Amino acid sequence: MTDLVVGDGTQVTLHFSLKLESGDVVDSNFDGDPATFIVGDGNLLPGFEQAIFGMSAGSQASLAINPENAFGQPNPNNIQQVPRKAFTEEFEFSSGLVITFADASGGEVPGVIVDFTPENVTVDFNHPLAGEVITFDVSILSVVPAVTH
Repeated sequence: MTDLVVGDGTQVTLHFSLKLESGDVVDSNFDGDPATFIVGDGNLLPGFEQAIFGMSAGSQASLAINPENAFGQPNPNNIQQVPRKAFTEEFEFSSGLVITFADASGGEVPGVIVDFTPENVTVDFNHPLAGEVITFDVSILSVVPAVTH
């Protein structure tokens, strides 16, 4: 029997790390429990899934993932002006502060305060890693047929 490779219809268990071009580690599970997901279940961004297609248990790689296949490019339309009066008087503003806003569907979306004036607060709703090339270090522990219910 040949080793099963990562692709549609597989369940993958792996260790990974995400690093910026500076070498700063954004996320890693190499020192903890491995992650398990079914290809296409949304737990791993499609660009990261595609990068490991064809790999099998025991495979290791260090892959550069461009922004288009990772967290996207920054979108200027995602930088919004919010009236300062939308915040409580006690709110302490700070550039770089991440706060959560309610979206139109009642969900939550994070935003980063970029700037603030007495009238307005500039909030960036782009993903914090938008525009970044991500180094995806991966070690595939197992690839098995996915069990769907």
